[in-house]
Amino acid sequence: MSLSRAGRAPLRLRPRLLPSLAALLLLPLLLGLGAWQLDRAAQKRALAAALNAAGDAPPAQILPGTDTEAVTALAYRRVAAYGRYAPERQLLLDNQVHDGRPGFRVFTPLRLGNGHSAVLVDRGWLPMGATRDQLPALALATDERLVRGLLTPPPDVGLRLGDGMANPGRWPRLVQYLDPERLAPELGVRLLPYVIRLDPAAPDGYLREPPALPFGPERHLGYAVQWFALAATLALLWLRYSLVRDAAAAHPEPPHTETPGHVRHG
Repeated sequence: MSLSRAGRAPLRLRPRLLPSLAALLLLPLLLGLGAWQLDRAAQKRALAAALNAAGDAPPAQILPGTDTEAVTALAYRRVAAYGRYAPERQLLLDNQVHDGRPGFRVFTPLRLGNGHSAVLVDRGWLPMGATRDQLPALALATDERLVRGLLTPPPDVGLRLGDGMANPGRWPRLVQYLDPERLAPELGVRLLPYVIRLDPAAPDGYLREPPALPFGPERHLGYAVQWFALAATLALLWLRYSLVRDAAAAHPEPPHTETPGHVRHG
């Protein structure tokens, strides 16, 4: 590939090793971060619409046989589910700060029907003890009950490293993020891909606040623009260092010709 202007050497695309490696490593990351922020903006718009529309509308029922597609259709709506809590398999989401204090958000499986499927219930925030090894006691009755709350995706914590489990083999399980598909074998049930944020006035909860948006989708859109702009800048820099002028093409050697009357002696 070559580009040229009158009187100037043509440009040829000759990628260099180090700029190309940097572009291959960083460009997918930057584009992925931009796409993630666009997804976060869409979630914020959906949540804002749901919070405005929910009001006092009767909750939709989550039944034991409800499949993933049906649950997805209920996202950001108030729901109700009958079941029994599984206090022996509770989760503590780490790095949850409230009013400047570190703590955990408590997620408890609610077994539906015959107990082969479950949904995680976000029961609220608890402060951390003196160390992370001093996990809170989470006693809870196992009688059947009706749980009401807002159905949302699991909390988004950004980058996910490893399996997210800080104390494997112990309960309550300390986790860095919630991945229902990965947690299902640990809990021994089919786990629905959404969580129920327990109503603020419902029993069996800890510190809860009404669902609210700390900021709107506009901020996420702004972050997305920044990531995509960095990706575009990286692509332009790669192009800048990959285009070189072909001096040989600009000043070709004149063809060798013999002058009239010249006699070659052999």
